[in-house]
Amino acid sequence: MSNKGSNESQLLRGALVPTFIVGIVAIGFSTFLAGTSGFFGALLAQCVVVIYFAVHIGVSKISTNLDPMSTMGLALFSYFAKLLLLGIFLWALTSWTSRQTINRTSFAISAIALTFAWLGGEIASYMKLRLHLPLPKSE
Repeated sequence: MSNKGSNESQLLRGALVPTFIVGIVAIGFSTFLAGTSGFFGALLAQCVVVIYFAVHIGVSKISTNLDPMSTMGLALFSYFAKLLLLGIFLWALTSWTSRQTINRTSFAISAIALTFAWLGGEIASYMKLRLHLPLPKSE
């Protein structure tokens, strides 16, 4: 098997392909059903989902050589920071934009579909990786 980059880049590539395919379908379908506001809702959902999950892979790449406690601390910080920023973003979205500008239903359905596409692609890519996990020494 040829080495096509790091594990993280393979996971990213494996997750991005299905996410962009589902994103294009979601944008087209939302535009057809809700017009321009559906287009912007689905497009915004794609941006949010890709950024949210790409941060996870970035943190994974950063924490490759850290000890387990630092890795856990970084993972928890990353999770809570993303959760807080996503909450602030959704609050700002509902407070400062109108439903005629960004269709909330298109955003929500597209975000859910894109999340499933990303996770499915990432899981499929992970299953293809050849990871060698160290086994504990038997006594």
